[in-house]
Order: sequence, then structure tokens, then C-alpha cells
Amino acid sequence: MNLKDLYINFFISKGHKQIPSAPVVPENDPTVLFNTAGMQPLIPYLLGQPHPYGTRLVDYQKCIRLTDLDVVGDPTHHTFFEMLGNWSLGDYFKEESIAWSFEFLTSILKIPVERLAVTVFEGNEDIPRDEVSAGIWKKLGIEESKIAYLGVDDNFWIAGESGPCGGDTEIFYWRSLDPVPDFFDPEDDRWVEIWNNVFMQYHKSVDGIVTELPKKNVDTGMGVERVVAILEGVDDNYQTSIWKDTIHKIEEISGISYQDAKVSMRIIADHLRTSVFIAADEAGIRPSNTDQGYILRRLIRRAIRHAKKLNIDINSDWEEQIASTIMDQYQSYYHEIEKNRETVLSVLKEEKNKFNRTLEKGLKEFEREISHLQTDKIPAEVAFHLYDTYGFPIELTEELASEKGITVDTEGFQVKFKEHQAKSRAGSVQKFKGGLSGDGEMETKYHTATHLLNAALKVVVSKDVHQKGSNITPERMRFDFSCDHKLTDEEKEKTQALVNEWIEAGLDVVVTEMPKEEAIKSGAECMFIDKYPDIVTVYSIGEVSKELCGGPHVKNTSELGHFRIQKEEASSAGVRRIKAVLE
Repeated sequence: MNLKDLYINFFISKGHKQIPSAPVVPENDPTVLFNTAGMQPLIPYLLGQPHPYGTRLVDYQKCIRLTDLDVVGDPTHHTFFEMLGNWSLGDYFKEESIAWSFEFLTSILKIPVERLAVTVFEGNEDIPRDEVSAGIWKKLGIEESKIAYLGVDDNFWIAGESGPCGGDTEIFYWRSLDPVPDFFDPEDDRWVEIWNNVFMQYHKSVDGIVTELPKKNVDTGMGVERVVAILEGVDDNYQTSIWKDTIHKIEEISGISYQDAKVSMRIIADHLRTSVFIAADEAGIRPSNTDQGYILRRLIRRAIRHAKKLNIDINSDWEEQIASTIMDQYQSYYHEIEKNRETVLSVLKEEKNKFNRTLEKGLKEFEREISHLQTDKIPAEVAFHLYDTYGFPIELTEELASEKGITVDTEGFQVKFKEHQAKSRAGSVQKFKGGLSGDGEMETKYHTATHLLNAALKVVVSKDVHQKGSNITPERMRFDFSCDHKLTDEEKEKTQALVNEWIEAGLDVVVTEMPKEEAIKSGAECMFIDKYPDIVTVYSIGEVSKELCGGPHVKNTSELGHFRIQKEEASSAGVRRIKAVLE
């Protein structure tokens, strides 16, 4: 049975409910490009919001991390990966969490206990040494010599500067043919971390005061790719059953053995898998020069260049064959893969064709330019020319240069790139801020209206309503919010009436900048406070609304016109959606 299925079934047997994987593009957090961990979509619930599925949760989560993108090509790194996780929201704590982790590893996965070691939090001036976790491990059969106490940098978790926090216990596996040592040395790379259990036992205030939480949470995480490699006894992740079909397809298309072209095959396999999941996401990401679209373009183009290095005919349907192999493998776990299969293939083909038209010329131009170099650094003008004329992301130019033992003036490139942006787009392309994709007159009005709608829902429905996302066009607004029930007709009518009452009152919209901590103390609302900079922008609308936001907004609510709710529907578990217009 697949590792994901074993994991889900085990924790369901322990009273957990399986929750669906969140999208790879966050629905309710515009401050990051992708979901990077299983716990990221659950932050509101770990902070106290009730989860509609209850207090014991389990899932496998699609994750994308870009911090290691440049080292993909080695045996262990990936941009996309799957994370297994189980959570307790104020339910069970250390005893059950540790015991079940141990049971799953030793009884279900049959890992010998002598190949396991653990770390626990050594404590500090605020929080005592975690002898409780250590004691549980000893009781389960982990020898004292295989337990290490580590400090804040290794075994402590907190979301930002303040909030829920606590020590964690990490589980390590002896991944080596060498005899297992009698003593556990966390600095020895042959011990590989496979599971992390975080115990959110305390709360740290903005003043640094640590107090014990009345409701304690558990958050765990285990990477699928790493654990499968361990279970299958290989030290190259790309040689596991997860990658077997994809690598075989690349070998078949190229006519080259994996052993003779490992780096390029790993990059093609990894980058196309990640591209499949980004393109299949319901957020509708397409290759572009900004944000998630830029990452998607960079991944596809890097895969194309490595396909060319394997002498694959890049004008053939090679990318469709590989992507189809990947989608066949994952479609039974992630419904959007099958639903958006044709979209994925179309996105890959269009970007391939676009890049193919200029790739050959661009590579020749690169070779010509470096043959004239007087130094070991490619000038900014050349790097920008390759980008502007041949569609080479700066990272591709850097990679080509690195292969030649030279560098690129990336700082100069960024200056030229920003100048180009300013001229060609006149500021119209910008990072989405709170769902605002433009700053025209109607988008500005709708953005202000989302603040009023958020405030009205708190009055009419519940003070615990929070914005979970928004999407704005010049024609309408879409607003997602936390709510455990379908709104009644009376609730919709009252909400609409209250928004219109505030519009007619002609309330001033005041913008101020202040330190983040001061903003929160003043009552300004924000779900993901730790992701904001130290100085934040706060928009206040009369006495009815105060939120951290990127703007822009109207100066007075009287500019908005009449607000009308068109539709109220379910968005996802515990999240409702309102579509509305200004008339």
C-alpha cells in the first residue's frame, strides 16, 4: 500500500478526520507565493479558530519550496514535495502524539527501533527542559543514549516574534550501511530527520512574556519523498518508486540511461512535476514575468534546456509524454490533476513553443557574447539583452555562466529590469495585494467595499468572521470568509443594508503607517501578522473598520455607490463566499 494511504488509514483509526490538501497557491495568504508546509493552511486553526472537521486532523499536503531550487539536480532536493501531517487542536498532547508516531514507524512501516533516535527541547530561561517527551520516548523503548537535548535553534517553534509556541521532538533514522552507533550524534549526517512533532504549549506576548496556553496543539510533519527513499533502501530519491515511471519515460524519449545523465533527468523530472501541480491549481496560474507565473515559466524553460542537453527533439511532444506520466500517477489523490489535465498540457506546450522559437538563437548569442568577454563577469547589458530578446530568465543566464566558470552582473541586471518594468508597464503590473490585481477606479472602490463587507459580517454573523481571501475585477468583487453555515436570507439582507448604511454615511477612509505591534494593539485586523514588515499600513473607515492592507482605497465611502450581494455560496470547508457588485 502507498505510504500516503498507510498514514491516512492509521490516523483515521486513531480518531482523526482526513482533510483535503490545500491548493499549492494559498487561498487566504497573499504574502507568500506557494504553500510551503502542511501546517501553513492550518495556521488560523492553530491560532484558535474552530476547524469544521473537529480537533483531530490528518492529511497529505502539496508543498512547493523554492529555497533549494538552484540545487535541484542532486539526489535529494525537490521543488514540489508532499508532506504528511496530523494535528491535535486542543485535544491530545505529547503522550498520544509520540506514542502514535512510534507505533506508525515501528509497527506499520516496520522500521527497527535501534535505527531510530530523537531530539527534544533542552529548555531556556522561560520554558523548562522537556523531560516529559524524553520520558515518553524512554518508556517506548528509545535508549537514553539515543535522546539528545537541543536548544531554540533546533527544537523550538514559533510563528513570528509572538504567538503560540513550544518545543518539538524530532525523529531521526540511521540512513547508512555502517553499524548503528551506540550514541546519537545530531551532527552526524548519517542520522536523517524523518518526522517532527511540534508541541504548541505556550504563548509568547509581544513583550516577550511566556505563559502556558489553556488549549495546547500538536502539529506534525513528515516528508513523503524522504521516507519512501528510506523504506526502499536507496540514497537517491529519484531511484524510488515515486520517480520510477517518470525517469523511465525520460530515458525512453532521450535514448540515454539515467546513470549517464542523472542531473539533467532529475531537473526535468522535478521541474515538470512542479509545473504540472502549479498549472493544475484552481488559481489559474499561467507563465508570466511576475510572481507564481514567473516561477512556472522559469521551471518549464529550465526543463526545456536540460531536455535539449539530452538531445531530445524539443519540437516533439516530449513534455506531454512526461507530464501525462506524472498526472497518471497523482490524479487519484488530487482531483484537480484530472480535471485540468488538458489545461496543463496546453500551458506546457504553449510555453515550450514560445521558448523554443528563440532558445537556439539565444544560446548562440550567449556563446558569441562570452567569446568577446574581457573579464570573468557577464555585463548587465548582455544579461538583459538575453532576457528581453530571447526570453532567458536571469537564473538561466547565471546557470549557463556557471557552467563556463564565470559570473553575471545580477545587480546591474535588476536595475535595468526595474527600469524596463517602469517604462513598459507604467506600474500596472504589481504583486497582488489582498486580491487586488489592478488599481483602476472600480478596483479601488471594490477593494474598499471588501473592508466594509468584512466589518458588516462581524456585526451580523459573528465577531469571529475573518477574511480568507478576495478577488476583484472592474465588474465585481468576490469575498471569502470563515463561517460554519450558509447565510440565511435575513443575514444577507442585514449585511447588505449595513454596508449601504456606512456608504451613505460618507465615512472618511484614513490611512496611517505605524509599527506592526502598535497596529495590532490598536485593534487593526490581520490574519497573518508575522508575514508583514515591521512598519505596516493601516486603513481605518470611520469607527467601523480598521485593517492592515496594501491599498489603494477611496477617500470617502460616499464614492462607492450602492452595494448589492449577488450570491452567497460555499468556497471550501468552513469557508463561505460572497459575490457582490457596486451599482
